[in-house]
Amino acid sequence: MSVCAVVPAGGSGTRMGGKVPKQFLNLNGNPILYYTLKTMQDCGIISELILVVPEKEYDAACADWLGNPKIVTKVVIGGEKRQDSVYNGFAEVSPQTEIVLVHDGVRPFLSSRMIRESVDAAQKFGAAITAIPVNDTIKRVDSSGMVSQTIDREGLWRVQTPQAFQYAILKEAFTKANSENFYGTDEGTLIEHLGKPVKIVEGSEQNIKITRPEDLEMSETFISKAFPDN
Repeated sequence: MSVCAVVPAGGSGTRMGGKVPKQFLNLNGNPILYYTLKTMQDCGIISELILVVPEKEYDAACADWLGNPKIVTKVVIGGEKRQDSVYNGFAEVSPQTEIVLVHDGVRPFLSSRMIRESVDAAQKFGAAITAIPVNDTIKRVDSSGMVSQTIDREGLWRVQTPQAFQYAILKEAFTKANSENFYGTDEGTLIEHLGKPVKIVEGSEQNIKITRPEDLEMSETFISKAFPDN
């Protein structure tokens, strides 16, 4: 089975503050992106990886990450929005690829288990997304900041990555979305828009997306446990 990963690392990280894009910020001596790519390399089932970065970071990213780790076979320039960036990466995927795995570059605490289960589910069902069940009470709030409704959390899940798709299904989803100028918050939404089923694979509370300073602080508390050899 051929698996190609597309890793969008094209955000500017404005919510993080500072001038360095969040995916290149230091975490325990290495860039955040290092840990993401290391786990994807070590899982042993990804044959190639396409890294998507901001245009101004392209030359440096090629020098730093192309072939490092060895599964990073291409570096491409991202688009205006996340969906555009993933599409730019997907456009470089070989049509002979069976499964396309999409994962945020700033989620360094994914696991090999998540990768394998997502790929297996995509192979069986066509599309699979990693998510965790909602445990908190959910409120709908109006424009004035007042609670208008309490939402029943039964059956609600918080979506993460990795997300995995059969190549042909993801291609069809992108074609439809692009023709209709439809933007989703994740690739799973594009599959839903296509009218195809999406399988849930359970993720982890630790699989956080690092977007704010407090996320980076939280990551520093368990990075040594997740990566004891670094």
